[in-house]
Amino acid sequence: MTDTQPAVLPNPTPSIQGTVSIAPEAAGVCVQRLESMMAVLHSEVDCQRLPGAVVLVHRRGKLALFDRVGSLDPATGTPMPCDAIFRIYSMTKPIVSVAVMMLMEQGKLLLSDPVSKFLPEFAKQQVAAVVDGAVVTRPVRQAATIQDLLRHTAGLTYEFMGSSAVQRQYAQVRIGSRDRTVAEFSNELAKLPLMVEPGSAWEYGRATDVLGRLVEVVSRQSLGAYLTQHIFIPLGMTETWFTVPPEHQARIAEPFVKDPEGGVQMRVIDVREAAAMESGGGGLASTAHDYARFLQFMLNKGELDCVRLLGPRTVDYMTADHLGDIPVHPGASRTLLPQGHGFGLGFAVRKTLGVDTVPGSVGAYFWGGMAGTTFFVDPKEDLFAILMLQAPNQREYYRMLFRDLVYASLLD
Repeated sequence: MTDTQPAVLPNPTPSIQGTVSIAPEAAGVCVQRLESMMAVLHSEVDCQRLPGAVVLVHRRGKLALFDRVGSLDPATGTPMPCDAIFRIYSMTKPIVSVAVMMLMEQGKLLLSDPVSKFLPEFAKQQVAAVVDGAVVTRPVRQAATIQDLLRHTAGLTYEFMGSSAVQRQYAQVRIGSRDRTVAEFSNELAKLPLMVEPGSAWEYGRATDVLGRLVEVVSRQSLGAYLTQHIFIPLGMTETWFTVPPEHQARIAEPFVKDPEGGVQMRVIDVREAAAMESGGGGLASTAHDYARFLQFMLNKGELDCVRLLGPRTVDYMTADHLGDIPVHPGASRTLLPQGHGFGLGFAVRKTLGVDTVPGSVGAYFWGGMAGTTFFVDPKEDLFAILMLQAPNQREYYRMLFRDLVYASLLD
C-alpha cells in the first residue's frame, strides 16, 4: 500500500454491510479531493503535530476511503495500520446509549423513570448553590430521569471541565478512578451534590457512566458482558473491548510522549490491563472498521446484516434534539455543543444548516473522544465518516478540519 493508495478492508474482518473494496466514484465522492484530504493529514504528520491517524468515509453503501497516515506509536516509528486500535473515550457513550434504548424497547424501563427507581443511591440527591459567597446544598426539586442521563441534563458534571465547588469535590474523591467497580462508582457519585438542578441545563458529565450501572442492574450482567453479548457480537464488532486482549495489544495506537505544541499532555488510559471500572462514558477501545459497523447500524436505523437491535423509530428518536429550550450551562460545556446544535440521546444533533463553523446537513449527528477520535453521521447524505487518532490537545482542530474536508469531497 502506497501513501496515495487507500487500503481495502482487511480479511477476514467482517465487511461494512457487504462492502469489500474502495468505490469513491460510486459513492458520489471526488477521488482527487480525497487525495487532497490525505495530503493535508500527511503534512500534519510531517510537521510532527499529528502522530498518526486512520480515516474512513462511507457513503451510499460504498466505502469511499479507508486509509492511514503516520505512526502507530511515534516513539517507535511503527507505521500506522488500518486495523489500529484506539482509545475511543466518549465514543463509548453512543454505544451505551443504544444499550439503554434496547432495554427500553424490551419494556424493562421507561425514559421517564427516575434514576433512583433502579439505583436507589440517587434517591436523595442534593444540588449545590452559592449563598452569600458560601456553597450550600438543598434537595433537588425534581428527580433526574433516565432521559436526563441520556441527554446530559441530570445535573452531573466532569471534574476536569472546571474548578467549581462541585467539580472540586469530584476531584477530591477521585471520582474518575478506574480502581472502583461500576457499582462503587455509582454509590460514590450519588453522595456528591449536583452542579445544576436536573432538567434545567445541558451540562456534560458522568451521566453515561451512571447509565452503565443502570444497564448492569437492569440486565443483571456486567456492562462489558452485556455490550459484548447484545451489541458487539450481533453487529460483528470483533475488536471492541474495555481491555484489549494481549494478542492484539501490538496494534494499540499511542500519542506523542510530549504535546507537540507545549501544552500539558493528557495521560491516556491503559487499555492493556483490566480496570475495575468499565466506564460507560469513556472506557472502550476500538478500530475504525468496528466503529464503522456501529455507525452503519445507526444509519440503517437499527439494523445491520439482517440483525435488528433497535426499531427505526427509536433510532429517529435518539437522533432528534432532546433539549428544546433547555440552555447549555455556562462554562466548558459551551465549547462541546456548537452553535446550531442540540443534543439527542447520546449524540450532538444539528438543527440548522448554517450558524456552526463547519458544514453539515440538518439532522446530522456526531460525537468524539477525548484522545482525538471523532465521527459524524449524515442521514440526508447517506454518509458517515470516522477519524481515529490519539492527539488529545489537538482534537478540536482535527475534528473541524476533518468535517470540512469530507464535505468538500462530496460532488452529488
